[in-house]
Amino acid sequence: MIAKRMEGVSEYYFSQKLREIESLNKEGKNIINLGIGSPDLPPHPDVIRTLQEEAAKPGVHGYQGYKGIPALRQAFADWYQKWYRVTLDPDTEVLPLIGSKEGIMHICMTYLNEGEEALIPDPGYPTYASAVKLAGGKAVTYLLQEERNWYPDLQALAATDLSKVKLMFVNYPHMPTGQQVNAGMFENLIRFAKENQILLIHDNPYSFILNDHPVSLLEVPGAKEVVLELNSLSKSHNMAGWRIGMLCGSKERVEEVLRFKSNMDSGMFQPLQMAAAKALSLGTDWYNSINSIYSQRRDKVYRILDILGCSYELKQVGLFVWAKIPDHYPDAYALSDEILYGANVFLTPGGIFGSQGNRYIRISLCGDLSRFEQAIGRISNSYK
Repeated sequence: MIAKRMEGVSEYYFSQKLREIESLNKEGKNIINLGIGSPDLPPHPDVIRTLQEEAAKPGVHGYQGYKGIPALRQAFADWYQKWYRVTLDPDTEVLPLIGSKEGIMHICMTYLNEGEEALIPDPGYPTYASAVKLAGGKAVTYLLQEERNWYPDLQALAATDLSKVKLMFVNYPHMPTGQQVNAGMFENLIRFAKENQILLIHDNPYSFILNDHPVSLLEVPGAKEVVLELNSLSKSHNMAGWRIGMLCGSKERVEEVLRFKSNMDSGMFQPLQMAAAKALSLGTDWYNSINSIYSQRRDKVYRILDILGCSYELKQVGLFVWAKIPDHYPDAYALSDEILYGANVFLTPGGIFGSQGNRYIRISLCGDLSRFEQAIGRISNSYK
């Protein structure tokens, strides 16, 4: 018998869907998967070279410290200063992670007691709710709606019973909607958190993709009192499989999470840390180069959405395009299945991100232009 903590926690949607797609491929369907945001572009050549050179050195293959090497913590601090205008103490306010997804679990296990609550965005990343439940907490959704620019209604939230709420997950640029945030919204979030004694968890992995002005919740004065921010090299540096992320915030919060993390994993492979530090030192040319490619791909995605009769916002940022489906479909699952079985193309139904996503689909920008052209051809033919 499995543990009670697993009750209500299902297998991750994409884990299930990939098996279905694999079965269809065995039948010769050759599915074009435009659903998952796994960057297909390589890291910068200097990053790979650094990994190779460092891995060839003697004495680097043993266990590493739980806090990461000083060079990586300093690189993260410098990165935050340069791009986010945030000052971090590399010794006490930066904690490298073996992927930021793991950090979500670390945080929930650090702060949530049985029955305590965490506010989860709807639509939002499904892992937030799963981690809360696995930690013994209760996931309480707050609604994000298009008419409010996918921002939370903090006034309505403040009118509810927040006595058991310890954490609130926020994520801007937002996944799946691609919504950016304005300074006023961040300031309101900080005020709301302080007034209600809630720790804000800002998940910030998409800020460099198709976005000219990366922002951090920690930019707001006084934010460190109530904010832990997660970040990652997965999307910004094409290093998703390398599993390199970070957590930053006040010394006290970082130490608290480290108490849990140090009992769950060991330090990251040192050559990986050195390569990550090299990646963090890259300049504007790097981000411009990958965004030029994503921009071309996004134009192809717009073409797919036009064929399907979907409506979408042109100001989205991040690794996906979010679009509203035509009224004649009962929900996005119906549209997704129609395209999967009729055109052998997989598009993500927005309902997997919460009830507010039921009438939306999400398309990933990961894949070369030829794949998008092929998808356009298949969908066009199926819609004749």
